[in-house]
Amino acid sequence: MAAMSDSAHLLIPFAAARDPGCREAALQLRLPQLQRMLDRLAPGAPNAGDERSLSPPHERVLAAGCGLSAPDGCIPWAAWQVQQQRPDQGGAGGQAWAWITPCHWHVATDHIVMRHPAQVRLDGEDSQALLAAMRPFFEQDGIALDYHAPTRWLAHGELFRGLATASLDRVLGRDIDEWVPRAAAAAPLRRLQQEMQMLLYTHPVNDARVRGGLLPVNSFWASGTGALPPAHAAAPPSGLLLPHTLRDAALLGDWSAWTAAWQQVDGQQCRQLNEILDRGGEVTLTLCGESNARRWSGRDAGWWHRLRARVGRQPFAAMLDTL
Repeated sequence: MAAMSDSAHLLIPFAAARDPGCREAALQLRLPQLQRMLDRLAPGAPNAGDERSLSPPHERVLAAGCGLSAPDGCIPWAAWQVQQQRPDQGGAGGQAWAWITPCHWHVATDHIVMRHPAQVRLDGEDSQALLAAMRPFFEQDGIALDYHAPTRWLAHGELFRGLATASLDRVLGRDIDEWVPRAAAAAPLRRLQQEMQMLLYTHPVNDARVRGGLLPVNSFWASGTGALPPAHAAAPPSGLLLPHTLRDAALLGDWSAWTAAWQQVDGQQCRQLNEILDRGGEVTLTLCGESNARRWSGRDAGWWHRLRARVGRQPFAAMLDTL
């Protein structure tokens, strides 16, 4: 904790969501540590966006902190991950990378919804068996496919250079037709998805999963596509706190868990930032919704600022509606 003794940045994805259940839950929130911190900090200019953007607000904010500047849907997260994890092996090597997520697409009457990875419950053994079956098809399109985690594989190939793709956080629980890349350069990717659906339909791993009451893996999603700028080696920002509990609850549509996650963040990370302010340190708070991000930063602004902030304070749920 020594590195965070005098500064910290708390970045909260899915501090709000567009779902009516979220708005109802927000009306019941009581977050004293967060409110105390907001009263002590100065607001900055909002990071305005669109709920239809491929890159959600929290990814845009994090990318800026990591020195990554890219068009919508082209933040090269997979290449950045490789660069951070393999610096002694040449990092990303100037190649174009992508995250590949093996997933379950639920076919409804008039749309297809991607299930959350937590609902798929894919373990390492099944994941690696499926990757081995799919790898030759990817290689035919010049894509090298490697295992990283059960629901995250790494791929590299020229197909991903400059290819805009939707973040997984945009797609989970939603109609995938809204987010499938339509650019001509994505045609091989769309074809691969169709081929993998046929391959996986009768795969022995899926037969065993269905018998065991698990969802079959019937497709994949590509995200985090692109190549790093030359000589890029920026690490995550120092003092960054990035809780994922609100994100996970929101993507599952579990607003009771989302409320509990907010209470936990308030009692832990928000309290921690207030303690830094008490010591005269400097903090930044960024709240992200599905369209916009809002930032507050600075040192404790003093009693007069706090008094004015309390007088002009808007209801917390109304503030979340601006995200």
